[in-house]
Amino acid sequence: MIKFYYSLAPNPMKVALLLEELALPYEAIPVDTRKGDQFAPDYAALNHNNKVPCIVDGEAVVFDSNAILLYLAEKTGKFLAADTPAARGEMLSWLMFVATGIGPYSGQAVHFRHFAPEPKDYALTRYAFEAERHWGIINERLAKHHYMLGDDYTIVDMDVWGWARMVPFVTGDDNIWSKLPHVKRLLDEVSARPAAMRATAIKDRHTFKTEMDEAARQNMFRHLAKAG
Repeated sequence: MIKFYYSLAPNPMKVALLLEELALPYEAIPVDTRKGDQFAPDYAALNHNNKVPCIVDGEAVVFDSNAILLYLAEKTGKFLAADTPAARGEMLSWLMFVATGIGPYSGQAVHFRHFAPEPKDYALTRYAFEAERHWGIINERLAKHHYMLGDDYTIVDMDVWGWARMVPFVTGDDNIWSKLPHVKRLLDEVSARPAAMRATAIKDRHTFKTEMDEAARQNMFRHLAKAG
């Protein structure tokens, strides 16, 4: 059985969605980042980056959500692009676009909008602009294709779904969907899938710390402790 180390953040949730879509048996093991579980020796030995998610599949240990999506899809032969160089190139390009663009810029936009101390005007402007720019690219893609790779639902759509759920929180704009209608269409369609409902319900399996107190800040933003 796969061991799935997770939190309720966007990156673990996209992996939860794929595990449910594949109907693979897995054990969900909570990593409460506000309590500092990611730095526990046993977990740190698995994931050298001290982040979530991470899976253990027999002798294979895979960390980074995009790597996990690709690993599981290739293992099962499901939710992949067509088996041609052109289609695989397209799939890898969009996966890496989420990995290096959507995730980092959306994540930093969240940090500077909701958690960073002042002064932060320049940083917030920078990351908010880039996050919206990246989401605009996704929206343009989905204006021309039903799914990210065309007519077939793949791991790229799951990759996008994980972060799309957070777009209003990322942008601080409750009306953002008027600018990103095609992203909203994909989000709603994927969220209505039974597997997505089961993945979302993973939040009920364990209790995570919700308070963003000083201990949580130190665990999630270790540079603050170093600066102090």
